[in-house]
Amino acid sequence: MSGLLAGLLFMAAVTGCSQTETQSSQDAQESSSVSQNEGESSEVSQNETSESTEKVSINIAALKGPTGLGMLKLMSDSDAGETQNDYHFELLSDSNDMVGKITTGEADIAAVPTNMAALLYQKTQGKVQLAALNTLGVLYILTNGETVESIQDLKGKTVYATGQGAVPEYALDYILQQNGLEVGTDVTVEYKAEHAELASLLIAGDASIAMLPEPYVTQVLSKNPDISVALNLTEEWEKAAGAESVLTMGCIVVRKEFAEEHKDALDAFLSEYEASISYTNSDPENASTLSEQYDIMPAAVAAKAIPNCNIVYMDGSEMKEKVSAFFDVLFQANPQSIGGALPDDAFYYQK
Repeated sequence: MSGLLAGLLFMAAVTGCSQTETQSSQDAQESSSVSQNEGESSEVSQNETSESTEKVSINIAALKGPTGLGMLKLMSDSDAGETQNDYHFELLSDSNDMVGKITTGEADIAAVPTNMAALLYQKTQGKVQLAALNTLGVLYILTNGETVESIQDLKGKTVYATGQGAVPEYALDYILQQNGLEVGTDVTVEYKAEHAELASLLIAGDASIAMLPEPYVTQVLSKNPDISVALNLTEEWEKAAGAESVLTMGCIVVRKEFAEEHKDALDAFLSEYEASISYTNSDPENASTLSEQYDIMPAAVAAKAIPNCNIVYMDGSEMKEKVSAFFDVLFQANPQSIGGALPDDAFYYQK
């Protein structure tokens, strides 16, 4: 019995040791598997972080002139590598060139006349969105030898202007109508093809009342001391429209595909662009130096023009509310000025 008991005890001991070794081996394998999985998770997390912090390359087209002034600090910061993403700017002289850039995808973001944003939306079947307003009215009534203190003082006068068939014509007509004056009956408006041509007429005294945009206003004032600013049409629009709309000449559009694929990058751009506009408005002297550096306009002209260019930043619901009413006015004047139809809600980008 003692021999049998000893044998049984020995077998139990061996079995116990075998089970312990097997369990230890399983524990070791599980521990190794957990460590490997944790390592893989850490590697995936690092890769995701790396991808999320990778800069997005963004092509931006802007016009030389008032709408380009708000981008000065952003361009400077981009060149210094201090922006959240990689910006590639192209400055153009003709707004019509912007159409091809945005429709072909050469530009992801573009600064364009506000009515052109609506035109592009219709032309591309909704592939372009309005992201922000950047310029209110830059139109002024100037006089040389005439006394004009209100819109009513234009009755019986001839106003020389530029921008026939575009926002300047519709804005002037709307303001006159809201003040009880009709073009052709109460006020004669003669249009010239070029701003420079009209500026020369005004400087020479061959036109006594003229509607011109900045920076031509600043230029003619510097060349003839007899010329003065009589009316700010942005203010006159506000008087005529109340709080319903704003006279807005410039905006930012984005390709819808880009907005959907790179929303974070677009939102970062808009935040940096807003800060850039603030810089231009708060420091015209330094901004004017950048203006000449980037060949937007000479520093001496830019320094004087910036305070009168009504450079703003407006997005979201406020943008939608103000510009919708503005488009209503343009639509009533000429439906084709905004592409033949009022833009629907999908036109307005929301952060």
